[in-house]
Amino acid sequence: MILPIYIYGNPVLRKVAEDITPYYPELPQLIADMWETLASSDGIGLAAPQIGKPIRLSVIDLDLLSDDMPEYKGFRKVFINPHILERDDSATDSSEEGCLSLPGIHEKVVRPKRIRVRWQDEEFNEHEEWIDGYLARVMQHEFDHLDGVMFVDRVSPLRKQLIKSKLKSLLMGRYRCAYKTKAVRK
Repeated sequence: MILPIYIYGNPVLRKVAEDITPYYPELPQLIADMWETLASSDGIGLAAPQIGKPIRLSVIDLDLLSDDMPEYKGFRKVFINPHILERDDSATDSSEEGCLSLPGIHEKVVRPKRIRVRWQDEEFNEHEEWIDGYLARVMQHEFDHLDGVMFVDRVSPLRKQLIKSKLKSLLMGRYRCAYKTKAVRK
């Protein structure tokens, strides 16, 4: 089932998400719904808070980019209870980011090129590794959602001031996008 994506201003997007257990109700169905929602919105990543669930769950599909980045051919993963353990700040990168919860807003964000992460897969097997490159950027973006952080929180104060009216428009429900959304309740 395609779920609505919560738009900037919804309180769930600012909550620190909770770890879950294998007994989380209807987890396989929720994951299937997240994949369907992601595909219908043409995104590459989706975190559970973006569909109104304050839990540590994210799906990332980089296969969509494999024409330009062949190393991501077939990359489609579920991340349960992910946590960034360490950020290697010795090398950073500034790239433009967008977000399904912030339609129409794209800004440059500086992030470390390399991070150490721990997560569980769909069978709740634990993984821990250093991730670098574009995947590290996407993971940081998605896992930020699990900590109540949005990419606009990571732009310079000047840029934040310049997009203030766009953010206010989102809060007022004035935006357009081609996917199902849930605006802030007035």
